[in-house]
Amino acid sequence: MVIHGGPTSSAVPVLSVNVQYWTSRGFGVVDVNYGGSTGFGRAYRDLLKGAWGVVDVADCLAAARWLAEQGRVDGTRLAIRGGSAGGYTTLAALARKDTPFAAGADHYGVADLEALAADTHKFESRYLDGLLGPYPEARDVYVERSPIHHVELLTRPLIVLQGSEDAVVPPNQSEAIVGALRARKVPVAYLVFEGEQHGFRRAENIRRALEAELSFYAQVFGFGLPEAEGIEPVVVENL
Repeated sequence: MVIHGGPTSSAVPVLSVNVQYWTSRGFGVVDVNYGGSTGFGRAYRDLLKGAWGVVDVADCLAAARWLAEQGRVDGTRLAIRGGSAGGYTTLAALARKDTPFAAGADHYGVADLEALAADTHKFESRYLDGLLGPYPEARDVYVERSPIHHVELLTRPLIVLQGSEDAVVPPNQSEAIVGALRARKVPVAYLVFEGEQHGFRRAENIRRALEAELSFYAQVFGFGLPEAEGIEPVVVENL
C-alpha cells in the first residue's frame, strides 16, 4: 500500500515508474486517496481537518482489509509505505494492535507531531493548526496521535530512509523511531543519505533507496532477489 504525502496531495491514475518498479517485481500496489486528498471536492478535502492521523489511517486500514477479504492480496504479507506525511500515516497505521500490515517503509516520515510543530521549516510552521489544532493549545492531540508515544504497539518490521539535511522533517524524527524500535528489539533497517533533503534527488540515492526497500521486503517476507540486478542487501537489525 502506497500512501501519498501532503497530506492533502493525491494519487492519480497515470503512468508511474515508481509504481511500476514494484508491480514489475510481483507486488500488487494500491495507491490510496484517503479522506482529505485533493481532487474530490471541498467536502472530501475537509474530512482531514483536525483529523490527521485518524481519517487517513482508518481509510488505509479499511482498504487493506477489503483487499484481503476479497482475495485480491495475501492478507499475511501486506506492507505499507509512504514519504513525509505518508510516512507519518505509515507509522500511525503500524502503531495499532489491529494493524493488518506485516511490514512498513517510512521515508522521512513524522514520528513526533509535537517536535514537528517546534522544529519544521518556516513555510509549514502553522500547517498543523488545521490538521490537528493550534499548538500548544491542542498539545494533547499532538501527543496522542504521535507514533513515538505508542512504540509499544510498533511490533512489525520497519525500514526507515532519511536525508541528512532534511529541514521539513528533520532527521531527529527518524532517529527517534529507530531508537525506540532498537530498544524494543523490533526488526528495523535505517539508511541515512548524506546531503539529501526532503525527498531524494540524486539518481544513485533514489536507486539505493528502492533497492534497499526491496531487499528489506525480501528478508521479511522470505523471497529471493533477482540475481541479475546485483542488489546490495540492506541490514535488518533484530530480524
